[in-house]
Amino acid sequence: MSRERPPVPEPLPAPVIDAHTHLDAVGATAPADLAAVLDRAEAAGIVRVVTVADDLASARWVAGVSTSDPRVFGAIALHPTRTKDFGAEQRSEVERLARGERVVAVGETGLDYYWDYAPHDAQQEAFRWHIDLAKRLGKPLMIHDREAHEDVLRILREEGAPETVVFHCFSGDADIARRCVDAGYVLSFAGTVTFRNARNLHEAARLVPDDQYLVETDAPFLTPHPYRGRPNEPYCAAYTVHGLAELREQSVEEVANAVRVNAERVFRLPSVMSA
Repeated sequence: MSRERPPVPEPLPAPVIDAHTHLDAVGATAPADLAAVLDRAEAAGIVRVVTVADDLASARWVAGVSTSDPRVFGAIALHPTRTKDFGAEQRSEVERLARGERVVAVGETGLDYYWDYAPHDAQQEAFRWHIDLAKRLGKPLMIHDREAHEDVLRILREEGAPETVVFHCFSGDADIARRCVDAGYVLSFAGTVTFRNARNLHEAARLVPDDQYLVETDAPFLTPHPYRGRPNEPYCAAYTVHGLAELREQSVEEVANAVRVNAERVFRLPSVMSA
C-alpha cells in the first residue's frame, strides 16, 4: 500500500469547507507545515477547515491554531474513548477552551462501542455533559457515533438535543439517516461514502435533503476512493464532493455549493462568497 499522498485534484467549481479534520494528526503543528496543508486544500477548492480536538493536549492546540490562520476554525470536546477518567478539572478546562471565539462546535463527543478504552457508562455520562455544554454555549454539537446508534439517539432524546447536531463521519444506514433527518440533525459524510462496498452509506447519502449534509475528511483517516489507505488531508474532501455528486445524481457544483452553505449556517461562519 502506497504511503504517498494522493494527487491534489483540480479545484472544485465552488469553494467548500472541510467540516471535520485533525490538523495536528496530519503533521501540521509547525507554522510552515500548517500553511502547506492549508495551501494544498485551497488549491483544490477547500477554503476553510474545522479542526477537531481528540484529547486535552489536542484541545489546547486547537484553541490556539484556530486563531492563527483565517482558514481555520476549531471544535473542542473530549473524545468518547478518552472519558474513562473525566473529572471536574478536565471538564472545567474543556469548557474554558470551548468558549473560544473561533471554536465553532462542541466536539467530537458521543459514544464509541468499537474500542474498549472507556466503559460505556463513563462515555454516556461524558456525552450528557457535553450535550449540556453545547446548549449552555449555544454552539453545535459534533457527534462521534461508532457502533452506538441507538444509545446516541436515545441520549439525545433524553437530554434534549441542542439546536444544531452534526453526526460526524455518519456511519448509519438509511433507517438511521431518516431518523436523524426527521429529528433535524445534520449528517457529515467522510471518504467512507465513496467506498465501493459502503452500500448503506450510499443509500443514506441519497436520501438526505440538500440542507442537511456536510462533507469532511476526518484526516488523516478515511481517504476517499480511489486512494483508500493512503494519507488523507483536507484537500481530499474534493474527491468526496465528486463522489457525493455521483451518488446524488447532482452536479459537482450543486454539491459544493450545498455543503459550503450548510457549513456556514451550521458553524455560523461568515460567507466565503462575500469574503
